[in-house]
Amino acid sequence: MTDMRILETRNGAFRIALDGAADAPLLMLSNSLGTTLEMWDHQAQALSKTYRVLRYDTRGHGQSVVTPGPYSFSQLGDDVLAILDALQIERARFCGLSMGGHTGLWLAIHAAARFVGVVVCNSAARIGTEQGWQERARLIQNNGVSAMRALADSGPGRWFTPAFISTEPQVVRIAQQWLANTDPEGYAASCEALGSSDLRPALGQILVPLLVLAGEYDPVTTVDDAKAMQQSIAGARLTTIAASHLSNLEAPDAFEAALSGFLDGLPAEV
Repeated sequence: MTDMRILETRNGAFRIALDGAADAPLLMLSNSLGTTLEMWDHQAQALSKTYRVLRYDTRGHGQSVVTPGPYSFSQLGDDVLAILDALQIERARFCGLSMGGHTGLWLAIHAAARFVGVVVCNSAARIGTEQGWQERARLIQNNGVSAMRALADSGPGRWFTPAFISTEPQVVRIAQQWLANTDPEGYAASCEALGSSDLRPALGQILVPLLVLAGEYDPVTTVDDAKAMQQSIAGARLTTIAASHLSNLEAPDAFEAALSGFLDGLPAEV
């Protein structure tokens, strides 16, 4: 049974969900831009047989705290540490997708001692361009909810392959609803965080075990982006699965197999 609640931390209130045995090794999952912790429902069910799975709504998303922007990845990364601190968890395994994956990179650079291993999915050390993110942030700031709905309408082509859009319209609609319902202020502030963050110069500092997971058909954060990260991080592994950007939704079984294959090989400390 899922333990879903609002957790008070030193950085504000975050909605979290916990699945699995309380004494199992902890795996923390971090959502992509414009989604909620529900994006991990399939993974929480599958992986909670082995791990204590902790999900959370990123700042500015879902039912977590929405603060004035711009946000930064030092702030979003520290939110992860604040959640772990509030739960009195010393070390964890971390998996994030897209924006969540970039948060994972930041943690691997700046808080490696807190993590047994990090998985960076459908992400990059530099996602997009500063100008592109600033333009999107201004669009949302100027047009609010109507701009969020327009983004949701155009989202599927960036997130999923055409075949998946055709065969799984319900999943596509749910993902669109997550984006349409995201707080405009939180979304715009997150865009500003993505626009200002370039972790490429620091990748060589990463020593924590790390898996880069890429979607073969991802047009947002490409396989080349994944290869560039792997080549810059000593010992990093790379796995590619047949999916687009939201790979955990499009190919959950392959995603979980890749994730488990990496996690199960990590040191067995809780």
